[in-house]
Amino acid sequence: MSARAMQLEKRREQRRRVTGSVEIRLSGPGARRIGGVLIDVSTSGFRMAHQDAALEAGEIVEFSHGEAAGKARVMWNRIVEGRVETGFLLIF
Repeated sequence: MSARAMQLEKRREQRRRVTGSVEIRLSGPGARRIGGVLIDVSTSGFRMAHQDAALEAGEIVEFSHGEAAGKARVMWNRIVEGRVETGFLLIF
C-alpha cells in the first residue's frame, strides 16, 4: 500500500474536492485579509491554497467561501508547488 493511500485511510472524514474562491480574515495585531482558492471541504473543515506563508497553526480566522462561512482554526500549513496550502478546522 502506498504512503498516500495509508494517509487517506487515517482520515476520519471524507473530503470533497471543490473549486472556488475563499477569503479569510484575521483580526487583532497583524489584522489582514487573505484570498485564495478552495481545494476541498469536509464536515469539520476545509483546505485552501494561497500565497501568505505567515499564517500560523492555532490562529483563529473568520472565513467565507461558496460552501460555508464562519470561524475556523489554522491546523497546518505546507508549501506545495510554490504556493501555501492550509488546513482549517471549523469552530462551532
